[in-house]
Amino acid sequence: MSSATDPAARGAAATDPHASIYDHGFVRVAAVTLPVALADPATNAERHLEMLTELHDQQVGVAVFPELSLTGYSLDDLVMQEPLLDAAEQALARLVAASRELMPLIVVGAPLRATDRSRVFNCAVTIHRGEILGIHPKQNLATYREFYERRWYAPGDDADGVGVSVLGGEHVLTPHSLITVPDLPGLTLFVEICEDMWVPIPPSAEAALAGATVIANLSGSPITVGRAEDRKLMARSASARCQAAYLYAAAGEGESTTDLAWDGQTFVYECGDLLGESERFPQGPRATIVDVDLDRIVAERRRQNTADDNRRTHAASLEKYSSWTATQLFEPEPYLVLDDDVVDASAEDDAEQMPSPTEARRPATGPLRRPLHRFPFVPDDPTRLAQDSYEAFSIQVAGLVRRLSAIGGDRPGGTRPVLGVSGGLDSTHALLVCARAMDQLGRDRSEILAFTMPGFATTEHTRSHAELLSRAIGASFETIDIRPASTQMLKDLGHPAGSGEEVYDVTFENVQAGMRYDYLFRLANHRGGIVVGTGDLSELALGWCTYGVGDQMAHYGVNAGVPKTLIQHLIRWVIAEQLFDRETADLLQAVLDTEISPELIPTKTGEKAQSTEDSIGPYALHDFTLYHQLRRGYGPAKIAYLAHQAWGDESAGQWPAGYVEADKRGYSRAEIKHWMTVFTRRFFSNQFKRSAMPNAPKVLAGGSLSPRGDWRMPSDVTSKAWLAEIEREVPGE
Repeated sequence: MSSATDPAARGAAATDPHASIYDHGFVRVAAVTLPVALADPATNAERHLEMLTELHDQQVGVAVFPELSLTGYSLDDLVMQEPLLDAAEQALARLVAASRELMPLIVVGAPLRATDRSRVFNCAVTIHRGEILGIHPKQNLATYREFYERRWYAPGDDADGVGVSVLGGEHVLTPHSLITVPDLPGLTLFVEICEDMWVPIPPSAEAALAGATVIANLSGSPITVGRAEDRKLMARSASARCQAAYLYAAAGEGESTTDLAWDGQTFVYECGDLLGESERFPQGPRATIVDVDLDRIVAERRRQNTADDNRRTHAASLEKYSSWTATQLFEPEPYLVLDDDVVDASAEDDAEQMPSPTEARRPATGPLRRPLHRFPFVPDDPTRLAQDSYEAFSIQVAGLVRRLSAIGGDRPGGTRPVLGVSGGLDSTHALLVCARAMDQLGRDRSEILAFTMPGFATTEHTRSHAELLSRAIGASFETIDIRPASTQMLKDLGHPAGSGEEVYDVTFENVQAGMRYDYLFRLANHRGGIVVGTGDLSELALGWCTYGVGDQMAHYGVNAGVPKTLIQHLIRWVIAEQLFDRETADLLQAVLDTEISPELIPTKTGEKAQSTEDSIGPYALHDFTLYHQLRRGYGPAKIAYLAHQAWGDESAGQWPAGYVEADKRGYSRAEIKHWMTVFTRRFFSNQFKRSAMPNAPKVLAGGSLSPRGDWRMPSDVTSKAWLAEIEREVPGE
């Protein structure tokens, strides 16, 4: 019994909020290729049903087959023969009847006759629950090079409402019809066929403006050298421009090789990202089965207001997309009896747990089937990670070069970069950026003014790293002990620590953080420089910085667009690219091996040193939440679901290149919920710090918290609605 119909699986979906992808804005889709029995529709129909049964068992919501999949594409003049066209109708009838028991919306290809028998149309037929929802004729017929389609078919671009013979009756062609699924918000399907994708203004572009979010392409494209990449280029660009999912299924095994060859390529793109693809030139059926994020598509369109502006520009052309057909993906079911336990629908407790008898249940689907990155700011692919690291580092350097150039720092002896170095990740990376900026400006690195300012908890380990690294880079280096000045301030404040008492509260910490930046700003005044901020994007999101004269402030920030989880990889990239000498590379590795700590609270022998992540939580989870909230616009329930998929099992999925084996771990749902609550409280309550943040370059797409850039938010807003969703919808066990 399939999990789509298995009572136990359905019961799990009803009680576990993470059991079904369909509860979190996803739809499972399949782009299918299968061996075609050329000119044998009856056999092809049975092969379709065998595959569809498997897809039903895998809870697929949309299944797309190749062009003319019920007959084969390479029929030539046989497609105009009555026996073949009769058999195609009968095969279609077989699929329609069988679809009553199948979950997916099914999109298949078949040649259909106009009711007056004057022309034949190359059609994609969408079927669901025993009904034909739409018949989409091919709009652009290739009649060049190896193609000769106008010899056999009528173009469908102007065929709205034309009657075709199906199942002994008449159906009308719907080249501009959209199919909606009300019980799966965000799913609006449009279908085009092969050549429709290759024209300058494809039907899918207009359909997307009219509201289509998922576009299916049934293709009979023969393969030649290089064409597979061309197809992916066209589909990727279409999905990116249209902010849509693009499902592509090409003809393969069984097509005639009289003059051509076929590779059975299938793939799915979403908003420009490849979600999956199948092997080419397969023997036997193949399917790309992935989960499309409908919420992402809707959110991207909502943000990219030019998409709707473009719709207004083409409003007249879009009037033809007035035909909408609706279907319910999930069937309503009565209450269930699980094994030997009889469910009493009248019992109050059970009534609270179970949906109403007419409410459709989502099937338990198992894990998400799509690339899902533990570190969404950090690519898993080593080549892409290296490229991203190069671009991120170059953006940071270019930003500082421009700022220094604008204020007299484009010549030797001009405005100098001033920064505090602690031996930690952020200040280390900022020092590297300063060094490269000075190289590009043609200035000596000794004009970088690096200061380390040990406080009450600074260790010799980090202090020595700061000095050794600064000297290895070639920067001017000085030490300023802030303990006497901090002690005096604590005394002046009447704080117990000023008299030697072990009271290590936030005031004790912020006196040190503020003192460091007080010195840096005055040093910049005195030495003719600007303070280069070292704080990163993750710290800004959490408000993990001292406001005012503290690490929240600088004359210019170089790290504010880079999350904590990426900075360590940027340093690894600097090492790998050998941008500095071997001594510097060894010191950089030592910094990477040091635990993140603010070093503000003294510890005694045998005590664990102060740890940032012990205080505010793991940056891995915080950056995961930050990305999906900031870049995708998701709410806590969906982010928690994604986090559980990505972090629930440390042995599953990929880890970024170079990630330390000992640092690999997973997180339970309870941990995810706890730290998401911490993130939400801190993110909302610390907006006032971001509202006053200094200038800094945006580095990542959707990854800026500048009030002048990606993110605008009132400083005195409440997080009540977000916290309520966490409490209500995020499981803690």
